Amino acid sequence: MTEKIYFNRQGKLSEILEKENIDGLLISNLTNIRYISGFTGSAGTCLVTNKGNFFITDGRYIEQSKNQVKGFKRYIDMSSHLEIIKKNNLIFDGMKIGFEADHVNFTLYESMLNTFPNIKWEGTKMILENLASVKDQTELDAIRVAVEITDKVYEEILPMLRPGYTEKQVANTLVSKYREYGDGEAYSPIVATGPNGALPHAVPTDREFKRGDFIVIDAAAKYAGYHADMTRTPVVGEATDKHHEIYSIVKEAQQRGCDIAKAGVSCKDVDAATRDYIHEMGYGDYYTHGTGHGLGLEIHTSPRFSPMSKEILAKNNVMTIEPGIYLADWGGVRIEDDVIINSDGCEILNKTTKDLVILD
Repeated sequence: MTEKIYFNRQGKLSEILEKENIDGLLISNLTNIRYISGFTGSAGTCLVTNKGNFFITDGRYIEQSKNQVKGFKRYIDMSSHLEIIKKNNLIFDGMKIGFEADHVNFTLYESMLNTFPNIKWEGTKMILENLASVKDQTELDAIRVAVEITDKVYEEILPMLRPGYTEKQVANTLVSKYREYGDGEAYSPIVATGPNGALPHAVPTDREFKRGDFIVIDAAAKYAGYHADMTRTPVVGEATDKHHEIYSIVKEAQQRGCDIAKAGVSCKDVDAATRDYIHEMGYGDYYTHGTGHGLGLEIHTSPRFSPMSKEILAKNNVMTIEPGIYLADWGGVRIEDDVIINSDGCEILNKTTKDLVILD
């Protein structure tokens, strides 16, 4: 990404801090550090203040930070990051400095208080997460590529979805192909056949596919750090009336969620669009999770579709829409797309069919 993109993000963050009457923000979450500075390493701290932007890391990342970090003056030392801030006088007594309350553990918080007893530390929540929830064009382009890879790999593994292959074999093949075509898997793939499909977050096993099995495949690629997320549920060999019934209910619920999702609509209403229909059809007790979540540099980001959500969709949020029904000892169905929220609706990125696929 270009320096202009990071400068734009840093400018927006500074505007938020000024509005909140905060003199600076200590950023410790690595995903947020990547978003605001470009750094992809495993050890770093960003400090954004009204006096300047500072990046702190250790000697392992001299060259990496030189190449990646945009818009921050770098400090590289083997001391603790707080000690580096102190000895370089990067913050001053009496300043009000925010910290990421959702990500700072008690030990680090104690160190902050002890190292800087005259700083007014203020816990903040979701500042960078909310900023990152609205994607710029570079981010949208990366997610599009991740989805394209996801669609491509799904088509390539379809011949394996038959008796003689196992959940683990398909999951391992998915991972291999995601690493061949992109940056790797967005998360550990879910491949769950027959009764295992009743577990929304099933872990692949050595169970072989059998005729009459639904196969829940929740798997996706990552590209340039950005995650896709897709679920499809084909059936092996033959589909009974029950297969058709459950599948058609989930498909209609998912479409209703897609139909209502647009900027200005509440996340709670999108969740209700899917959940109310499944409830009307008699399966409300078997829909046991939220309707979807944001996508970005992490697989689950803000905002969220759930009955408890108080969030409102904004243009260029990227969301999943993924209702499901899960019946113990029988199986489950989930259908999931990634969508870009627009002013007049949403753009569905996944091209893989959502019709019921019966595999010979």
